[in-house]
Amino acid sequence: MVAPASPDVSLSTLPPPGHDARILALIGTGHFLSHFYMLCLPPLFLVWRDEFGVSFGELGLAVALMAAVTAALQTPVGFLVDRHGARPFLVGGVLLMALSIAAMAFAPGYWAILLLALLSGVGNSVIHPADYAILGGSIHPSRIGRAFAMHTFTGNLGFAAGPPVVAGLLLVMGWRPTLLLLGLIGLPVVLAILWQSRILQDQAKPKKAAGGPGGRELLLSRPILLFFGFFLLSAMAGSVIQAFSITVLMEIWGTPVAIASFALTGYMVGATGGTLVGGWFADRSKKHLAFIVGLTLVAVVLLLALGVLPMPHWLQPVVAAAAGLAMGSSRTPRDVMLKDAIPPGQMGKVFGFVSSGLPLGGAITPVPVGLLIDFGLAALVLPLAALLLLGSLLCMGRASHAARRAAPLAVPAE
Repeated sequence: MVAPASPDVSLSTLPPPGHDARILALIGTGHFLSHFYMLCLPPLFLVWRDEFGVSFGELGLAVALMAAVTAALQTPVGFLVDRHGARPFLVGGVLLMALSIAAMAFAPGYWAILLLALLSGVGNSVIHPADYAILGGSIHPSRIGRAFAMHTFTGNLGFAAGPPVVAGLLLVMGWRPTLLLLGLIGLPVVLAILWQSRILQDQAKPKKAAGGPGGRELLLSRPILLFFGFFLLSAMAGSVIQAFSITVLMEIWGTPVAIASFALTGYMVGATGGTLVGGWFADRSKKHLAFIVGLTLVAVVLLLALGVLPMPHWLQPVVAAAAGLAMGSSRTPRDVMLKDAIPPGQMGKVFGFVSSGLPLGGAITPVPVGLLIDFGLAALVLPLAALLLLGSLLCMGRASHAARRAAPLAVPAE
């Protein structure tokens, strides 16, 4: 069982805003690089196809390996973070990512790219467990919503920046110098984290309560599994929208590709900006569940409107942007609710486990949704995304209820 955590006693006084800004700059930059490196490889596929004589299926394996290793290792890394502290793992993870990307510049064959992509995924698996453990131990509870929001925001910026930056560099230099430069960019980040590591506080490690559940029992408790389900289903819905909304709008409404692409861009911009709105709300209200439910239902209605209601093409990007804003705004209160349900000293393993639902959700949906479109059922795609969001709400509601009914606070024994 799991119960709400008490505030970290080390954060009983409110630090100055500049203190939090320095922490967020370090953590956010590492999170930016994590997402940036995950999407810096796809723009190289055409070059690698000619360079190494491989298929697009083989090329996609590099990205799949990186994502799969990241998802698989987040939970075991979370156990290590909780036991030994987050800072050394954060430094090691960012360093391994940077060196792996830089080493790709010297790859003698595609097999080396795959091996280095796997190593980069190992480094990337550290980011979420270590980041959330440090934020929980370093940021005052009254500002934790905004801190989580900035963490998500910087990751989204990394996703957005990866493809255009790589494409721009390829116009002025070869792919090998491009990867070397991108990898070396991570080294100053590692040095900055080391230099300022004294301000990155680990989460509190209270004495273990007798008879407390083990770490595995904690992860398999009803509230944590339901939180995992919420993350998984919402990620599946987001993957549907990101991967197929352009195709769906073109197929069912004859939307020009430029407007359909602008609709997806509007959704992504709305979702990214919405994280900041959600962070502001999460620090000013305790009605997190009502906020999540209300905004997710707004997103459901807007997605259904895009999928079933004829509307002028120019209106589709507006509706998509509003849906993205609603979705993004609900995400930070979700993270704060999860934090409040975690016993002290356990954030690494729990956030590592629960956030592994994000890449897993992104991996599950593309093939079956693609088959729906192949069979002429594109009109079902956006309603499917809405249905997944409704399922995520069911998980969130049950998770909140289960957390409130949990036994008195007990710290899991390792």
